[in-house]
Amino acid sequence: MNPLKLRRTLITIHLWLAGLLAPAFLIVAVSGGLYLAGIKGQTTKTAIELPAGTELDFASPDLEQDIRDILDAQGLNIDFEYIRGRGNTAMTRPTTRSFVRFQDTPDGLTAELNKPDLPYTLMELHKGHGPQLYRMYQIAVAIVLLLVVIGGMAVGLLARNYRRSTLIAGAVGTLVTIALILA
Repeated sequence: MNPLKLRRTLITIHLWLAGLLAPAFLIVAVSGGLYLAGIKGQTTKTAIELPAGTELDFASPDLEQDIRDILDAQGLNIDFEYIRGRGNTAMTRPTTRSFVRFQDTPDGLTAELNKPDLPYTLMELHKGHGPQLYRMYQIAVAIVLLLVVIGGMAVGLLARNYRRSTLIAGAVGTLVTIALILA
């Protein structure tokens, strides 16, 4: 394949991949920017009254079903895919939509319904706490981003007119990144 045709093919692939990734990048940019600006989002929390003596074994292999049974008994229709537990707490996931947090306290089991606002939802997506299908999409986005960066550098290096600029920009970007990490 001649260099001009290869370059055009790489540019077309690069542009298509960049366009397909743009929505994911916007979510990351907006959520990260809001977070760094101090707008971290919040959830509206509502206590869930549990019957006296309600217990959960957070180490049980049946924890997910036990939580579904508790929520059903309370008449709560919480759509969740899996449970994330740590020590004496557990929460339904994804946390990008209404979720329930359970905690074992000295006074017994407590539960609260959390309804996230938009900034909170975006940050949860950013952190990988969204639906499992979206998490797989994020993995694909990361892989494709790597290919887009490599492809963009390759396109710049293949074009004689852009080779020097590509090398300089790559070197400056690398130095700035290293300097900011070490600062």
